[in-house]
Amino acid sequence: MDSSLVVCPHCARLHQRISLKPGAVASCVRCGTELYRESRLSLQSWLALTWGALAVFCLANYFPVARLSMQGQTLQATLLDALVMTWQQGAWLVALPATLFTFFFPLGQILFAMWALQCIRKRRLPGDFRYGLRMLEVLSHWSMVPVLLLGILVAMVKLGDLAVLHIGEGLWAFGALSVLLTILTRMSAYRLWRYAEEAGLVRRSGEGVDLARPVAACTACGCVQNMPLSGVMRCGRCRAWFHFRKPHIRNRVWALLITATILYIPANVWPVMTLRMPTGEAAHTILGGVIELWNYGSWDLALIVFIASVVVPSSKLLALSILMVRRYHWRGVAMQRQRTRLYAIVEFVGQWSMLDVFVVLLLSALVSFPGLAQIRVEPGAAFFGLVVILTMLAAMSYDPRLGWDQCHESRSVNHPAVHH
Repeated sequence: MDSSLVVCPHCARLHQRISLKPGAVASCVRCGTELYRESRLSLQSWLALTWGALAVFCLANYFPVARLSMQGQTLQATLLDALVMTWQQGAWLVALPATLFTFFFPLGQILFAMWALQCIRKRRLPGDFRYGLRMLEVLSHWSMVPVLLLGILVAMVKLGDLAVLHIGEGLWAFGALSVLLTILTRMSAYRLWRYAEEAGLVRRSGEGVDLARPVAACTACGCVQNMPLSGVMRCGRCRAWFHFRKPHIRNRVWALLITATILYIPANVWPVMTLRMPTGEAAHTILGGVIELWNYGSWDLALIVFIASVVVPSSKLLALSILMVRRYHWRGVAMQRQRTRLYAIVEFVGQWSMLDVFVVLLLSALVSFPGLAQIRVEPGAAFFGLVVILTMLAAMSYDPRLGWDQCHESRSVNHPAVHH
């Protein structure tokens, strides 16, 4: 074939890549999953965007997100201050993942995207180019700056009645960083491989493919190639090992779901933080924090926190369990489309459940007035963070293509559906 091939990651349908107008989206003709889109930005513009994101990232972490005043004492805290203070309190199970998700992973996402774009622009790919793009894909999936921004806003509302609060310059920087990183998320490893392919720097996806034999796409670079139905194969383009279908998903996903369900009990029963004041101590659970926001009159934030911290985690556990249960009547194209949409929703909302963990982390840093008021992180926050991580790993371990394998259709190559 003269043009490149692309395989739908959710249903394994084979498509022929076609040229799109800027802003247009190509979707799978069978399950509706987005395959790729044509950016309105040039390669040089994407590179400038990464430099801008790096500058804003430095400003966001240098300036304090808020200043708190109470009875003549003033305290200000940056994100790094909050992370260090949480670690010093002994809550390392909260501090460690929060440091990765809000600092190192977003920074790595920016730097790896900048490096890859620079390599393609110079039309010289180093030998470790494939490893850099694998790291970019992982870091992009676990980068949680937008969730952190919402956590900062929720924390400020909770502090409104406790002390005099002043918004710091870091908050505005985090707002801008959230927008920039959301845009940069579209610069995925697959898109960078496509840019390199269009520049003639790497092997074309689908080159030399025999459609009479089984076809699959590399999970690291998206290169379409022939491979056996069982076992593992090394990609001919990026040299990554991949399977025709994810192996042993039932054991892996069920193990993660059962563990997350067990940890979800103490995460909701045990307090996530304790407020110490001269009048006594008050322990707060996740649901207690929602009720507190509602009593403050912030019903909109209370609803957001309730959805992110209560509805989303329980719904993810239920949705993944439904997807894992085999039923003979869950066959056919219409049923598989519904199951694919359910899985796409689970993937999309995965990281937003970390909201409460970030709220507690920020409160512990901002409310540290010895003798007046102090907030301490409690084990419930660590258990809740583990639940979020385990459910995200469970969603990543699931393979929606297995359900579509039951739908016997022709192996012809289709043009994707285009949306402007």
